[in-house]
Amino acid sequence: MDPVDVELFADGACSGNPGPGGWGCLLRSGGVVRELSGGEPLTTNNRMELLGVISGLSALKRPCRVRVTTDSQYVKNGMTSWIFSWKKNGFRTSSGQPVKNVDLWRELDRLASLHEVSWHWVRGHDGHPENERVDLLARQAVSGKKVAGK
Repeated sequence: MDPVDVELFADGACSGNPGPGGWGCLLRSGGVVRELSGGEPLTTNNRMELLGVISGLSALKRPCRVRVTTDSQYVKNGMTSWIFSWKKNGFRTSSGQPVKNVDLWRELDRLASLHEVSWHWVRGHDGHPENERVDLLARQAVSGKKVAGK
């Protein structure tokens, strides 16, 4: 069976850093759209950015071709560049320090390995419709509010 094409848009937000945080993601495939969001009472923006993508990939029921779009250079560069050295160095940076958010990086790497993933960056707060939507989902999740939508 051929993998299904899925678009995944994800974002994270934090009120204070650290502080209460939220993440949002939008999955789209074959005209079907699914939105997910959640939050944590004390977290960082980078953790929420990672959780947005992790949550989207976790929602997939079988291997897919996934186009991930994020406004986070941290997530995009982490998965397209830095993670290869981190894995080779036992999840330590080039200076020998432990990689921050290693639990989430390991989980994202595991989930991405189940799919054919391509990583794409867009400028945040620049009018990209899906990025604006997941930003709203993430910001609303910070305060625990539900967002009307799909």
